[in-house]
Order: sequence, then C-alpha cells, then structure tokens
Amino acid sequence: MKRVAIIGYAVSRLEWDAEKTREEAVFEVAREAMRSAGIEREDLGTAISASTDFLDGRTISNCMLIGASGAYLKDESKAEEDGMYAALYAAQRIMSGVHDVALAVSHTHSWIFNPHQVTQYMLEPWFDRQNELLNEITLAALQARLYMSRSGADEEHLAEVCVKNLRNAAKNPAAFRKMADVTVEEVLESRLYSSPLTELMIAPPCDGAAAVILASEEAAKEFCDDPVWIRGIGNACDRYLRDRDLGRLDSLRIAAERAYRMAGIEEPFRQIDVAEVTERFAHQEFMAYEALGFCREGMGKVLIEEGMTEVYGEIPVNPSGGALSGDPVCATGMIRLIEAVRQIRGETENQVEECRTALAHAQWGLCAQKNLVFILGDRL
Repeated sequence: MKRVAIIGYAVSRLEWDAEKTREEAVFEVAREAMRSAGIEREDLGTAISASTDFLDGRTISNCMLIGASGAYLKDESKAEEDGMYAALYAAQRIMSGVHDVALAVSHTHSWIFNPHQVTQYMLEPWFDRQNELLNEITLAALQARLYMSRSGADEEHLAEVCVKNLRNAAKNPAAFRKMADVTVEEVLESRLYSSPLTELMIAPPCDGAAAVILASEEAAKEFCDDPVWIRGIGNACDRYLRDRDLGRLDSLRIAAERAYRMAGIEEPFRQIDVAEVTERFAHQEFMAYEALGFCREGMGKVLIEEGMTEVYGEIPVNPSGGALSGDPVCATGMIRLIEAVRQIRGETENQVEECRTALAHAQWGLCAQKNLVFILGDRL
C-alpha cells in the first residue's frame, strides 16, 4: 500500500449568494490547488468531486463539473456528501497503486435553497418524514438536551464553544461568520430556533468550495518540498437515529479508534497537537471531545472551562473557527482537512506552536450519524 501526502490545497471565501456558478467556484479552487501543488492538469491521474444531487438540484451532479475540475479525458468519479470523503476516495486510489496524483474537490451553493430542509429526506419516509416537527435542527436540539442531561453541561457551556470559535474565525479571511467581540450573553440572546439551540449555536449555511491535491510518496517528493502526510484514516456510520444512542457519537469514537490505530496514536490528548472538528451545532463539539478521546465521557465541558481547547491550550480545537464560522455543507469537512494541513505547515492566522500532528474530522447525516477522521503529520 502506497503512502499518501497532501501537497496542495485551495479554499474559496465563504459567503452568501456568491456571484459565480458552481462550475466557476470549482474551477477556481481546482486551478489554485494545482498551482499550490506545483503541478499541471496533465499531471493529474484522477479527479474526485463531492456534492449531492439534492443540494445541487440536479441528478448526476458531478457530470457538469468534469471540465471545471480538470477531469476532462481523465479518470473521474464522485463521492456523495462531504468533501473529506472525496479525499478518502482519492487517497484509496493512490494507496492501491493505480494513480500517483489525485484531485479532490467539493462545493455547495447554500443560497439556492435551505439545506436544513433537504435533510428531511434522510428521515424514515413512512412515519418520521410525515412529522413536520422533525428536521435537522429540532433533532439536534433533542440530542443537545440528552447530552446536557447526562453531562451536566448547560446553555452557557454551549455558548462558550460559540465564543471560542467565532473569535477564532475573526482572524480567518475565508470565514463567513466572524464575531471577534461576541459574548456568551449575545449567543444566548440570539434568535431561538429550537431550545436550547440559538442562531449562533448553529453552523450558518453558506456558499463555498475547496480542493486538495494528493500524491503518492514518490510524486509528493517530486513536486513538493513540504508534503503533509496522511498517517491514519478512520470511517464509521451509525444506525438510524431512532435505533441508536443520540447522546453519544459512537461512530466518531469508532472512526477515531481506527485512525489512531493506523497512525500509532495511543494517547490522543498528548499526541494530537491540534484538531479541526465539524461541529454543526455547538453541543457536538463537546461530544466530539469525548468521542475522540480527549477527555472522559461527560467531561467535555471541563475542557472549555479550563481553556484547554483554545489556540493556546493543551489541545487546541478549531483555531479556524470550525463549522460555526461557516458551513458550505459538502465542503465543510474538506475545509477542516485543509486547515489541519495549514497548521502543520505553519500557514494559519491562529497558528498553534510546534504543530506536527493534526486531526481533521467530517460528519454527515442527522445528529452526526456518519463520521470520518484523518490524522496528518509532517513526517511519515
């Protein structure tokens, strides 16, 4: 199995109602990712795009992106859902020895229609989907209440996550929601969507695109002076929401264990220098702390209370601002991957000192049903 590195990347500015088509957005990040990797289109062996037909509003949504992504007359495929799954697919193609250089690209134009409404199609069709009270936000609120009752976390703890991430986002030029001076009170007083979730506790849908270039060990050393190596990958999907414990992210725990085993990580709190997690709702960051093994179950709130997940803390989480600073849906996880790469390269605005090992996390599905974890490092 070949070793794989990330040698280039690009992220668009996250915004609302971007004045460009999906094809233009994909073309721009694909071109910039290849430029940053020092490669030409002719060097690509395969291209993987990530989107969903539901969010694009058209079937076989990737067919219109072949030219824009540089995949014309090349091996091309699609990973449904988050862009980190496109990166996984691309990495597997390189690991197999079939290709040496791959492009993974993702995008979403959220302004076209409300992505939260689209998630209703994830519900069981005969009963749950008929209940107009059930949607992604109300179900996340139920998850939050269940988690809070078990852990002792309260609304103020959730607001502290928002304050941390939105302040971090203020230094990130690509972020959509930036609030350098936001307070706990302002988070709690923002519009209530479904108790306990207020507007600032929910990742804001926006338009955006992202791309990464992956390469085999041989190609990485040829094209890049500072490749970031993929040391571990773990992926897991849990059961339907009525058939699992919503108060825990078991599939994230399993995915993390698989990634840690592959990367040789035995003590994640000590061995991970920074983590970029996809927290579409504030309480899910606490749940991620626990599922990733950064603390014991129910103790996620202590990491916030003690400042451990701040940029200057023992285990910095979401120095970029995370999903709470902007959620371009299919590109959100890929952006977490890129931010982890940037941390290792020392290129971020909120740089963690001596960052050599980073974790990136993507989720999909109602109440974070499906989870993917990458462990990255500056050396093999």
